[in-house]
Amino acid sequence: MLQNNTMGKIGAAVTGLAVLSFALSMIFGVFYNTIFASCLASIFIAIGFIPFMVSLFSKNKNTEKKAVGLTGILFAAIYAVIIFLVYYAECTTVRMNGTLSDETLSIISYGYLGSLFFNYDLLGYAFMGMSTFLIAFCVEPKSKSDKILRGLLWGHGIFFLSCLFMPMFPVFTAGTSDIVGTIILEIWCAYFIPICILGYKYFNGDQKENV
Repeated sequence: MLQNNTMGKIGAAVTGLAVLSFALSMIFGVFYNTIFASCLASIFIAIGFIPFMVSLFSKNKNTEKKAVGLTGILFAAIYAVIIFLVYYAECTTVRMNGTLSDETLSIISYGYLGSLFFNYDLLGYAFMGMSTFLIAFCVEPKSKSDKILRGLLWGHGIFFLSCLFMPMFPVFTAGTSDIVGTIILEIWCAYFIPICILGYKYFNGDQKENV
């Protein structure tokens, strides 16, 4: 039977490894076509993110924070659904159908900056940012690293505003260099990996106390 801490550790580990894999795929993507690897890694980010956030919420026993925690979980679920749709389409329909025209790909392919699915992807990460911001209120710090974790989760909430509004303005268009997008994504990975590491430590610390 999986306990809350064990589920949290698994979620944090899967998310962290998936983010690291995504970061590496983006670096190699400068020289090779690694869209499939990037999309597959992103799917596993969502798979790990759900148990990660649910476990953070479950550890808090304060009923006064139940509403904010459940709202954060719902935003996490919305993020996951959007991400699954975007990246699964890329790994299957887009990847396997070589007859799709450039016009079609410019709408449904994540690999095209400014495409419909690229903007859906940003919308998904906007909900991810809102989820981490709200779940941060459920974190109960018992050490300095726990406080840093909570602060990083709150800070990650800024991606809600940036990812929600960027597609509404000509920030990412078909003419935008892929390098720009890669740099931004690498910065996000560098920010989120510590959240996963500290999250794992957050759950692991409680397990040691309960032994």
